[in-house]
Amino acid sequence: CARHSTDHPPSLSEILLVDRIIELEPGKRAVGLKNVTTNEWFFEGHFPDNPIMPGVLIIEALAQTAAVAALSADEFKGKLGLFAGIDGVRFRRQVVPGDQLRLEVEMDRLRRGIGRASAKATVEGETAAEGRLTFALVDPPTDM
Repeated sequence: CARHSTDHPPSLSEILLVDRIIELEPGKRAVGLKNVTTNEWFFEGHFPDNPIMPGVLIIEALAQTAAVAALSADEFKGKLGLFAGIDGVRFRRQVVPGDQLRLEVEMDRLRRGIGRASAKATVEGETAAEGRLTFALVDPPTDM
């Protein structure tokens, strides 16, 4: 996607941070991939002469992968996933243009609309970020 201007927020397609899902067990686990390219919108300011993928966006990519796993379970189809907590996150490696981020998420718990997942992002087998994500699965607003 093209770089966004600071005159407007990124579009929805720019905020989607998973290029594809390569493994899926509905309601249990998912593995996604993100090919990090030099033209990512966030590199414009993070950092212009030393592009590094912001850690918060690595966590968002993991959350999007978790949402695929959770929302693919029949009982949660059509729901909306919202963050409820982010615990024990550690960043262990910088993610830079040219890296392929492997996003692995396994549900530790998924009951009554609350989920908890162990998440790990790696580049060539080396951990870039890991932690636990907690989320609520709710009905979307009726005006969506």
